[in-house]
Amino acid sequence: MAARVAAVGLSSEHAFSKTAAESVRLLEGLGVEGDAHMGATVQHRSRVARDPTQPNLRQVHLIPGELHDELRESGYRVRPGDLGENVTTRGLDLLALPTGTLLDLGPSAVVEITGLRNPCTQIDGFQQGLLAEVVGRDADGAVVLKAGVMGVVRATGPVRPGDAIGVRAPAPPHSPLRRV
Repeated sequence: MAARVAAVGLSSEHAFSKTAAESVRLLEGLGVEGDAHMGATVQHRSRVARDPTQPNLRQVHLIPGELHDELRESGYRVRPGDLGENVTTRGLDLLALPTGTLLDLGPSAVVEITGLRNPCTQIDGFQQGLLAEVVGRDADGAVVLKAGVMGVVRATGPVRPGDAIGVRAPAPPHSPLRRV
């Protein structure tokens, strides 16, 4: 299956979930036009409180639609945007991508992957027990974060459900994704 955009969403307020949209516009260096997390510097309230001058490495949140499938199989009710993502993907293992991977979304938008989303207890406020589903451990006991990846916009453009996703890995050596 070719990688594609399954859904897009945004919220003008600092709400946990995003509202599904027919399209979003990504703005270079800023994020999703009209989204509360848009900006060149951090927009997440907890990070603003610590240091409002930090660069915003979390302009766009992407989650694989396959995670929604897993969560539904475990009894949770989740739809695209419910976990705060701006872009829901299909056919792409986002968590396996190295830091710095460029994703070509739609006709012209480009997002550079900066790292893993660090899920917080707000997820349990959405549905109790969900945090344990998106934070696990691998066979060696290392923490595995499954709540998607974060990125910054490198080229402006519209993104719609059904758009193709191109993947351009950075030059080696590759760095694994870490929390941002």
